[in-house]
Amino acid sequence: MIPIKKIISGGQTGVDRGALEAAFEQALDMGGWCSPGREAEDGRIPDEFPLNETPNERSTHAPAIPRSLRTEWNVRDSDATLILLPYPEQKPDPGTEWTKTCCIKMNKPFLICDPFDANTVSEISKWLNKVKPGVLNIAGPSEKTAPGIQQTTKRILTEVLLLQIS
Repeated sequence: MIPIKKIISGGQTGVDRGALEAAFEQALDMGGWCSPGREAEDGRIPDEFPLNETPNERSTHAPAIPRSLRTEWNVRDSDATLILLPYPEQKPDPGTEWTKTCCIKMNKPFLICDPFDANTVSEISKWLNKVKPGVLNIAGPSEKTAPGIQQTTKRILTEVLLLQIS
């Protein structure tokens, strides 16, 4: 399997936080960029997640999108991005769409998959074997936008990470 050395995300509830929780439980290096003040929809991002605060909330490239600077910098600082998006046939929220746009603009590999699909672990594992990222950015909607996605993300990524060491 591929050796993911680090998982990064923006620390928001939902996909971001589920990814960091999975990395934490597997003792994998983690980090990333978060909004100033470590703000998230549930208050302050817990200190056990070693995230750096961006100097501004919004990127000059996407001033209308909340938290766009941390999204942009997490794509920049990773080798590849995994976007977990329930119901991928629907239009994603602006932040998730901005993640995809950043990947395309920066020529970074990315995968969009539905975390509630039964084949997701296999799909992610195959993609990771192909792309072989050392630093993997993980993004997607918040818990408020997609209830249940944080726990589902944590479960899926834990399975993927355990496959990596088997």
